[in-house]
Amino acid sequence: MTTTAPSTDPKAPPVDPTAWKGSVLKYQEPSLWRAIWQVTNTLGLYMVLWYLAYRSLAISYWLTVPIAILAGGVLVRVFIIFHDCGHGSFFKSRLANDIFGFITGILTFTPYYHWRWEHAIHHASAGNLDKRGTGDIWTLTVQEYIESSRWRRFAYRLARNPVVLFLIAPLFLFVVHQRFPTRGANARERHSVHLMNLAIVALAAALCLAFGFKAYLLIQLIAIAVAGSAGVWMFYVQHQFEDVQWERAEEWDFTAAALEGSSFYKLPRVLQWFTGNIGFHHIHHLSSRIPNYNLERCHRELKEAQDVKPITFLPSLKSLFLHLWDEESKRLVGFREMRERRKAQRRQSAGHPHA
Repeated sequence: MTTTAPSTDPKAPPVDPTAWKGSVLKYQEPSLWRAIWQVTNTLGLYMVLWYLAYRSLAISYWLTVPIAILAGGVLVRVFIIFHDCGHGSFFKSRLANDIFGFITGILTFTPYYHWRWEHAIHHASAGNLDKRGTGDIWTLTVQEYIESSRWRRFAYRLARNPVVLFLIAPLFLFVVHQRFPTRGANARERHSVHLMNLAIVALAAALCLAFGFKAYLLIQLIAIAVAGSAGVWMFYVQHQFEDVQWERAEEWDFTAAALEGSSFYKLPRVLQWFTGNIGFHHIHHLSSRIPNYNLERCHRELKEAQDVKPITFLPSLKSLFLHLWDEESKRLVGFREMRERRKAQRRQSAGHPHA
């Protein structure tokens, strides 16, 4: 798919690759009432489920765990509100975005200003092979992997292992890693990490006093683990699918990186609700100023988005077996395909071109 292909008519004017900008303006307008309703039905439901999980402890852990898992699902939606506030898109008011961004940051264990800084880098460099490394999933090219040391290959395979990537890493990321500022962060970002740590400790202490330490630890860990795993999976499949576009800096184009380098993850309605419409990730990367509650409508009505092929849940599982970017075929490939290709190349170089 090419969004900026020239017309076949030699007299036609060249296609403007940013023609979509005027079309998305109306979707960038935040709705106060929709924002308030989303805050109410999301944070309200999360608090209700948290309380029900606590009350269920007196009945059975077999009841507590499913309720806590459901709370973790709602926590994904809380993170989407946090995410939109970080982009300044959820409310029209910058102050309201910052206030609710901080509040939802406490619930998701994520420092608001620090995350906003790193995520802005991700949006400015997504799909750019020469600007990997901040706010993205560790991705090597086939050639980089071949040229890596044995230790680096082992570390990369470990990092891309589904158990590590979707179970261990998310919990570590939200509970431990985000407690420390990243090298290169300025004073405001560093201070936001420390302030968020204090706020999280204060809320945890209050909940421990109200419900008890064991109850807090059980419910909170389940909720944050479920939300973290689901969130990392969503982020993974949004940028790690077979036909994703990655380009070197000189060939990188913002529009193509958004529409071809970010997936349209078409989920069932109930999962779309829990994930706050972030499956329309191609639209989000096209314009991060569009609040999540306008993403679907923008996708339906924006002509530039109609050629974007959706990925549904079962086909998306194929992404689990894609690990390396092949600069020759311009697609993600798995370790097995990479090994088979290398064997074929060795046979050819040994004088067996038809082997």
